[in-house]
Amino acid sequence: MRNTLLIAITLLALAACGQEEPAQPVVEEPATVEEAVVEETTEATEVVEEAEAVVVEESASEPAADEQAIVLAQADVPAATHEWQFREGEHYTRLVPTQPTVGGADKIEVAEFFWYGCPHCYTFEPAINNWVENRKPANVRFVRIPAMWNNLLVLHAQLFFTEEILARSGSIENPEQFRNAVFEEYHRRGNRLTSEASIQKLFERFGVSADEFTRTWNSFEVDQKMRVANDLARRYSIASVPAIIVNGKYRTGVAEVGNNQTWLELVDELIVRESAR
Repeated sequence: MRNTLLIAITLLALAACGQEEPAQPVVEEPATVEEAVVEETTEATEVVEEAEAVVVEESASEPAADEQAIVLAQADVPAATHEWQFREGEHYTRLVPTQPTVGGADKIEVAEFFWYGCPHCYTFEPAINNWVENRKPANVRFVRIPAMWNNLLVLHAQLFFTEEILARSGSIENPEQFRNAVFEEYHRRGNRLTSEASIQKLFERFGVSADEFTRTWNSFEVDQKMRVANDLARRYSIASVPAIIVNGKYRTGVAEVGNNQTWLELVDELIVRESAR
């Protein structure tokens, strides 16, 4: 009996050691837009022509010293077993392959695509601001990216990036107050901000001189930011706003969950998924 038991234990041990170890997934290193395009050229032939077009466009001008690079989000790594509330294909779409992000791979990036003239973006603004202030984890970077489908949206995207640069330099002391003013102009005061002149008047209300506005509005940095925004919208297949992209991998909108509160709970869960990798 004892010999039989020893033989059984030996067989179980041999069976465990004989299981094939799972292959370790490859983690993509951060890369710039041009490096990402090179990878796609060699590894994803279905987007070769499109990626090369981006390279030609981006390389046509000298890069600024402080140009903000796009880097690839990290590739999939199996997450720990978890009881998830939301389902892929129903509440969010997985982007395959994982697409670039605005910032580095040091943090999980949550990007909101929006338009100042969108009523849903207007009503979502207080909710997303509260999330950023009170719920955003320390390992998360939040960015806003303007949609650019037509001439008016392109004009408002230029407004947004001019605002962003002037806020960074301190010329606009309260960026959130300025953003609220833009939304109020469009949705409450009937000012659609359809010209550079009307937009300049808004900036002047916040203490920005005409010279500073014009210099920033026509700057190379604003132009480059708009190129990046347009490229990311194409890569993420943004068809409506507001939309949220988590780490270049998951795309979701409020229509997929029903309301802003549930939508932000979904964003929280997608962040947990990425954090568990």
